[in-house]
Amino acid sequence: MLRVAIAEDSVLLREGLTRLLAEAGHEVVAAATDAEALMRAVEACTPDVCVIDVRMPPTFTDEGLRAAIAIRRDHPATGVLVFSQYIETRYAADLLGAAPGGGAAGVGYLLKDRVGDVDEFVEALSRVAAGGTALDPEVVTQLLRASRRDTLNPASRQERSGYTRCTATAEGSACHGVA
Repeated sequence: MLRVAIAEDSVLLREGLTRLLAEAGHEVVAAATDAEALMRAVEACTPDVCVIDVRMPPTFTDEGLRAAIAIRRDHPATGVLVFSQYIETRYAADLLGAAPGGGAAGVGYLLKDRVGDVDEFVEALSRVAAGGTALDPEVVTQLLRASRRDTLNPASRQERSGYTRCTATAEGSACHGVA
């Protein structure tokens, strides 16, 4: 049984995930509507894994992804599964290397509209909680595209290191996608 924290501003999706995970035998220890509430829940509840939407209140831009990066950095034992309709390439590479040591262990990034099987989603969540990865192939493709654009244009070292992490993750045996 996993202890799961959910951060999703859509009430139907938040409640649906809560019920789905409970039916799969997991305990949802927190269901937050914004990134600040998620951060408080992670401190108070110590979940095994978090499911986090990218765009959340108050600005609906990247609050969830920034929270995911902070959780990986500050709580490396907590897995992070970003579950969104959007790929935010400027932060996704940072997420892949946010844990101490810079590895992508315990990280997932799945696209809501591409998850076609509930059991595969639950398995991906379990894999992330156990220290593995779960990356949608489209996320990897977009990260590689962004890195290639950055290579053609002068880019910061941080962006280039994101490309290295993404490439290593894409080539690694722990990289799995859910379609």
